[in-house]
Amino acid sequence: MTLMPASARPRPVLAIVGFVAGVVVAAFAAAAEQPDRQAVEVDRYLGVQMKRLGIPGMAVAVVKDGQLALIRTYGNASVEFGIPVSADTAFAINSITKAFTGVAAMRLAEQGRLDLSAPVGRYLADLPEAWRKVTLRQLLSHMSGLPDMMRAPTVETDVAVAWAWVQAQPLRFLPGARFDYCQTNYTLIQRIVNQIEGRPLEAPLAEEQLRMAAMSRTVYGDATTVIPGKAPTYRWALGGPMIAGYRAAASTIPSTLTVSAERFLPFRRASSGLNSTIGDMARWLMAVENGRLLKADSLATLWAPAAFNDGRLGQWGLGWQVLTRGTHRAVGMTGGGRAAAYLYPEDKVGVVILTNLAGAFPEDMVDKIASLYASGLDLSGVPALRIALEEQGYDQVAAAADSIERAHPGMAWPELELNDWGYRLLSTGRARDALAVLRFVAERFPDSANAHDSLAQASLVNGDKEMATLHYRRALALDPSNSGAARHLAELVGPGKS
Repeated sequence: MTLMPASARPRPVLAIVGFVAGVVVAAFAAAAEQPDRQAVEVDRYLGVQMKRLGIPGMAVAVVKDGQLALIRTYGNASVEFGIPVSADTAFAINSITKAFTGVAAMRLAEQGRLDLSAPVGRYLADLPEAWRKVTLRQLLSHMSGLPDMMRAPTVETDVAVAWAWVQAQPLRFLPGARFDYCQTNYTLIQRIVNQIEGRPLEAPLAEEQLRMAAMSRTVYGDATTVIPGKAPTYRWALGGPMIAGYRAAASTIPSTLTVSAERFLPFRRASSGLNSTIGDMARWLMAVENGRLLKADSLATLWAPAAFNDGRLGQWGLGWQVLTRGTHRAVGMTGGGRAAAYLYPEDKVGVVILTNLAGAFPEDMVDKIASLYASGLDLSGVPALRIALEEQGYDQVAAAADSIERAHPGMAWPELELNDWGYRLLSTGRARDALAVLRFVAERFPDSANAHDSLAQASLVNGDKEMATLHYRRALALDPSNSGAARHLAELVGPGKS
């Protein structure tokens, strides 16, 4: 369906889907009664986000002290048929499947059947020599340097040919040198775990967890699978021309809501393919936190950030992201830009948000919800800045950042997390907001080639070629090997005139 023309800052509004909120008590009769302040603020905040991003339907759950604290459902699961979201609505959770895989691998390690520090060649013999020394920990934390099977030309049509293709590709970098989100990593983990368990190599890995956590409505499948009660996945096709890989900041062309049909072939079952309800996901978080799936020392290993070769710590543990939240942590995973599930271990709080919109990015909403239930969660850095700008406007980035810095002396801004946030804003058509964030990143990290490259790209999307040229030149001066910056600069000023 086609909606009204986008404004200068395109934020599509789904006019036919009202903001419908309801406490779902039938699914969990024992859910604790919530103080009005928390529940009302959850409704208000998520209502604003749904309208801002044009999210058709959403469900949220909060667990506190090992118990269910809140379930809410909003909007429509099916736009076409006007079916509201309920506690039984199943949503695709995409890469949150990786967190289940991390638990599955850790359960084998706990039993002494899997060595996370071992090279992959110990478990799989038919691999290229260059792959054999990559460790299982590097696979699970995306530090392997392996080529990505999803880039194979036949990945959706001939898996055998695609597997042969990826094995013929060179390593992208020395294992452990840097982060690179790569699906090949989890295909190998899937084969290893299944080989140890005596199952077919492409069998799913989470079935044991689903039984242990009583997740009776969680199943594997994709757009070709009939899943009772499953919400379609929607995506906004934004108007306007593509510039530097993203939609222009302003356009008179209407945005269009489309259905996204994704396939998750069996070789991807360790990285994607699970579909779940809000209640089942709450049960799983409680099972993880309560120690029913892993012992305390195993959870510590699961959530320990993996180290690069130079000793720096990354943002990934074993299939779980590990993010700093003041002196506390948020550990969890996101899926498809539509689902997020995080635990705050020091606060005994967990938050799940499931939506039917690719590009909703609920990972940007979980901190706000968690802060309502975790009195000791002192948000600083990116989550504090994001909450402030969503309330005050992105033109207030300098003032908001200064306020956060005064309240948290010595706080360090995480460049990677800021940069990721900026690109999520770009991808949802919020180009001006993205520009404000990425300009802030470049100001805080003036010697980062990546920060200047990102700011140049955002400037280009916003139509400021002069600023894009300036920052592409700065990016190249800091990193002469940046071929992307060199290409864009040549397009802006002409070959040989950089």
